[in-house]
Amino acid sequence: MNSLVIYFGFIGGPQVIIILVVVLLLFGGRKIPELMKGLGSGIKEFKNASKEEEDSEDKIEDKK
Repeated sequence: MNSLVIYFGFIGGPQVIIILVVVLLLFGGRKIPELMKGLGSGIKEFKNASKEEEDSEDKIEDKK
């Protein structure tokens, strides 16, 4: 965690606002909801895949 703080520094309010403005300028207001929907579905798929992997590992350990 400390290495991340050193690498990125502290991100405060003004930096977040600048990042949001840049994203808005790059993608436009209409694309942002589509991007967030895609990001959300990707995170959901990742969580499901990791949960399935844990379940399969538990089944293998139970057989031993």
